[in-house]
Amino acid sequence: MTFPNETLNVIMNHRSIRKFSDRPVDTATLEQIVSAGQMASSSSHVQAYSVIAVTDPERKAALAEMCGGQAYVRECPVFLVWCGDLHRLKDAAARYTPELASYEGSAENFIIATVDTALAAQTAAIAAESLGLGIVYIGGIRNRIAEVSQLLELPDLVYPVFGMCLGYPDQSPMSRPRLPVRAVLHMNRFDAATADRELEPYDETMVQYLSERTNGTKDTPWTRLMADKLTQPARPHMREYLRSRGFKLE
Repeated sequence: MTFPNETLNVIMNHRSIRKFSDRPVDTATLEQIVSAGQMASSSSHVQAYSVIAVTDPERKAALAEMCGGQAYVRECPVFLVWCGDLHRLKDAAARYTPELASYEGSAENFIIATVDTALAAQTAAIAAESLGLGIVYIGGIRNRIAEVSQLLELPDLVYPVFGMCLGYPDQSPMSRPRLPVRAVLHMNRFDAATADRELEPYDETMVQYLSERTNGTKDTPWTRLMADKLTQPARPHMREYLRSRGFKLE
């Protein structure tokens, strides 16, 4: 399917890439991609994020194991660790207003840093895809987040939000169907009835997609997948980890 301009073509043809060619990502290209990410909107211009580009094979191998044994973390040319970063804001407060209390570890600032990081990363992802590269996000970076932080020598108030494999694609996977736009777009007020009606046909779409992708070995509806996901505890260590890194979350 084609769209009215090249930007929409890039966005609407996104695929998660988990197999990469041996072609390296040169430093100039990497810096261009991250610079594009920096053009994303940022709350009050705080730019509360940092990104660590890991190219060292031993460090990538260690991170792959910490992420749950995901081979593509080890095999991709560059593994980016996108971090929420309020460390530099704390330093700014200490420099200019040492006599005042600062609230860099508040719940609001945690949200700001996490959102800033996501906006920058997704903008960088679109930039990368426009240049012919591919990406896949790695939430598994939070599986053993304290060990990741130690490996990457992160200071207090800097925390990994997610990883991102980056490289030139060596596969062309199917596009995963998204929820119908009417399931997520509400006009003037939240319309639960209309949104809920869209879920049944979407389940049918996902059953067909999974069956085709897995040669018939999987055909679970999306709503069942989500129900199963929400009945399993997910990374319960995160709260204590964040508190240990200087976030009071109050």
